[in-house]
Amino acid sequence: MTLTLAAAEKILADNFAPWVLDLGLAVVSVEGQEAVLRLPWSDRLAREGGGLSGQALMAAADTATVIAVATARGGFVPMTTVQQSISFQRAVVGADVLVRARLTKAGKRMAFADITMTAEGTEETAAHATAVYALLG
Repeated sequence: MTLTLAAAEKILADNFAPWVLDLGLAVVSVEGQEAVLRLPWSDRLAREGGGLSGQALMAAADTATVIAVATARGGFVPMTTVQQSISFQRAVVGADVLVRARLTKAGKRMAFADITMTAEGTEETAAHATAVYALLG
């Protein structure tokens, strides 16, 4: 079963805490074992110096991975983050961020992901994350 953009947006709306929804994330694409979300620029998410906060990027990476797992499984399943590691490589200032989560392994009980974040309009990686999820259902 292929997950549609509308179904992915519904998963986002129905399964995340209000503060995550306040980030304004939008699903850009879903295909195979990958999801791309847009984190819109907001001054509210900037830290001192004007760069987008690391906390917002980490939450966006986590959220994109949940959507990637749902894409691979054809729908939402309960899961929990077991591990997430992120490296911040360059500041994002005044631009939306494209968050691409790609599953590198998707088993029955565990999923592993590679997440890249780039400022829209560039090819340079702003942050890179890896994550592991336990699938509960």
